[in-house]
Amino acid sequence: MKFLVHARLPPSLCPLLQTAGHDALRTNGLPAQNRTPDRVINELSHTDQRVVISKDTDFYYSHVLHQRPWKLLLVRTDNIRARELKQLFERQLPAIVQALETHSLVELDRSSVQVAT
Repeated sequence: MKFLVHARLPPSLCPLLQTAGHDALRTNGLPAQNRTPDRVINELSHTDQRVVISKDTDFYYSHVLHQRPWKLLLVRTDNIRARELKQLFERQLPAIVQALETHSLVELDRSSVQVAT
């Protein structure tokens, strides 16, 4: 699976996803880096069929209204330390991938992975 990790998430998520066999890049790896506009991220998501991973609810509304980005993993953990978030991803990654195989909008909170309806 291909992922695009948004700027507000820790850089350690990309290596974690890559170690698990996924293609992952972070917005700071794009030409405009972390200043990349949401519309560009959304188009890249569609073009490359990448799942955007973000805490930004703007992506949620864009996805619900316009199906942009292509797929979205919305992280709903409020304030969480980078180490804790990484551990959460390590624990929940199989469930995340399984949910994203058949759904385009998935939410991750501190205790579960949920398919958004």
